[in-house]
Parts: sequence; structure tokens; C-alpha cells
Amino acid sequence: MSLSTVKILVASDIHAGYGELKQPNIRNDSFEAFREVLKYGIEHEVDFVLLGGDLFHENNPSRETQLEVVRSIRKYCFNNKDVPIEFVSDPSVNFQHSSFSTVNYEDPNINVGMPIFTIHGNHDDLSGKV
Repeated sequence: MSLSTVKILVASDIHAGYGELKQPNIRNDSFEAFREVLKYGIEHEVDFVLLGGDLFHENNPSRETQLEVVRSIRKYCFNNKDVPIEFVSDPSVNFQHSSFSTVNYEDPNINVGMPIFTIHGNHDDLSGKV
């Protein structure tokens, strides 16, 4: 692969936590689907994952659902692989709402080898309101 090629894995509608309360027999299906996406990304050496919305099923997911997603991200996305993309926008504009001044994959204190970028979905109300 040439240095000018970027490999992107696109996935959407993971709906992590689906069935958690009302259908406990299928509650792990969404977590397994998310792990399969990330594992595929590692196996195929993608440069980043683009999630097209609805990572979580609920706009205010349970603590256990959040922890399960974080476990998968830690397992598959944190490594020493170089990320061949550069953040070129003005961080003072894009991160003015944040305690962090740059994207995590460019932070020398975090070993992000497979970044995830996500697009807001209809289940992703960031305010946490129902």
C-alpha cells in the first residue's frame, strides 16, 4: 500500500445496549457486533473507523453499556500502530469545548493506533435528554 492510500472501515447502527432491559437474551449481540467491527479493522490494518451514527441504542446509555464499549475500544484501538492521517483544522476552534487541545491519536501520552470518528445519529442526543 502506498503512503497516499488511506484505508477506512465504515460501520453504522451498532446500537450498543439494545435489549439491555427488555430483552436480556440479546443484550450482548450489539457488543459482539462492535467487537467484530473493531477486530475486522485490526485484521485488515485500517487507518481509522468511521461510525455512521448510533453507536449506542439509548441517548443516555447505562454505565455497563458504556463500560463494555470502552473495553472494546481499549482492546482494539489502543496500540502502537502509527496513524497516517493528520488533523489539519484549527484545534483552538474545534476543541474550545474540551479540556484537551488536540485529537487523541496525536497525543503522545495515548497510544491510539486505530482512531474512531463518529457521525451523530438519531439515537445520539449528546445532551442526554430523552
